[in-house]
Amino acid sequence: MMLDAHNPMTAYSWEQLLSTGTLVMIRLSGIMVFAPPLNSAAIPPRIKAALVLAMTILVVPTMPSAHDLSIAAILGEIAAGLIFGFSITLLNEALLFAGSIMGMSFSFSLANLMDPNSRVETPVIGTILSWLGILILFGAGLHRLLIASVIRSFAIVPPGMAAMKMISVHTAVEMIAGIFLAGLQLAAPVLAATITVEIAMALIGRMAPALPVQIVSIPVKTLLSYVVLIGSLAVWPHWIEAHFTRLLDAAQIMVTA
Repeated sequence: MMLDAHNPMTAYSWEQLLSTGTLVMIRLSGIMVFAPPLNSAAIPPRIKAALVLAMTILVVPTMPSAHDLSIAAILGEIAAGLIFGFSITLLNEALLFAGSIMGMSFSFSLANLMDPNSRVETPVIGTILSWLGILILFGAGLHRLLIASVIRSFAIVPPGMAAMKMISVHTAVEMIAGIFLAGLQLAAPVLAATITVEIAMALIGRMAPALPVQIVSIPVKTLLSYVVLIGSLAVWPHWIEAHFTRLLDAAQIMVTA
């Protein structure tokens, strides 16, 4: 059978087409396995598989032919998908860390819920903030930006050419360290409010020792924390979008470096 040179689907043999499609599918599968919110357990596995297969069918005709379906090529594509998914997971971890810090201010430090995604117990405030982050991701269309970034990475690193490098490991360690700073930035307004209440109650207790300041301070801190958190939610969508973009840029640099 003769191949039509003008048709991308027949520009190379079916063996090369299958190899290229497999490598493309492996890289795209990484975001379905590791990247929130696409890795949510609420999405049925059949839906995820169908979505990956559909994207692969659409993307493969525009890809250059993969020369070899080797173990190194497969591991490289797994690493590329893992990098994208891991980078976006750090945003969710930052929200959970911020919720853990805020839980002490809300007096919810001992109240935990089972997270359906991670299957581990997480603080109540952390779970709420994680859900809020997912809503913002979908509302702002950032999940489409994630898929588009993975597809664009094929233009720089063709299928089968991806590889995990030592510089990527160093960058990943720096990104993990940034979770703590990001969590503190989100929890800073609530922490400042509760510290102010603690100082005020300490001064009141010093001036009037007969007053039950220890009993009054807990509900005052909780109410003030709610007020400050609700007031600071106005800037959260912008912060989440900016942080998502930075993590995605870092993932692209790690893959294409």
